[in-house]
Amino acid sequence: MSHTGSPDPAGATAPEPAGGTTRDARLAATAAYSPEEWRLLIRLPGRVIVAASSTSPRNPARTVAEGLAGLDGIAAGRAFDSELVRAVVAAIYAESDDGHSAPVRAHHADGGLRELLRSCRTVVATLARHADPADSAAYRQWVQSVAARVCRAAGPDGRPRPFGDPVEPEQRELLDRLGEALGLRPTG
Repeated sequence: MSHTGSPDPAGATAPEPAGGTTRDARLAATAAYSPEEWRLLIRLPGRVIVAASSTSPRNPARTVAEGLAGLDGIAAGRAFDSELVRAVVAAIYAESDDGHSAPVRAHHADGGLRELLRSCRTVVATLARHADPADSAAYRQWVQSVAARVCRAAGPDGRPRPFGDPVEPEQRELLDRLGEALGLRPTG
């Protein structure tokens, strides 16, 4: 079902994987996870958008640009060569379609970032237990790419950031800490 804001045009369907249906492939990708683990996997990208957009000064134009960039980053997961990432994206959109999605809590400097990083480390451990190493890497890289898109979406004035223009120090720190928590960068 298409809804306002959905990246899929009305009536569009995903191509069927060889040897089975999209639904069968998604069920296989999710079968190894408990409901709590699966919920964490599908909610983490939204929480990352909130955290990444909270590192910059409040500017309505910038907030909109960052939010749209984050949603675009989530939607980009549909093209990943990972059934897990595609299943998570499908679950995110299905959750928003059914109206039962839980609100994403705002990021607070005092504990929100610590909790987000703890959730990232929990996801890494969950993926290590249940996912193929390639799917694990793809998921973690995708989540990091969502944060990077948000951080690079707009400059301090809310206008698009010129290509190659560095992000603010707070955003760089968030990306570095997120990369460490996702096991994409050495800790230190």
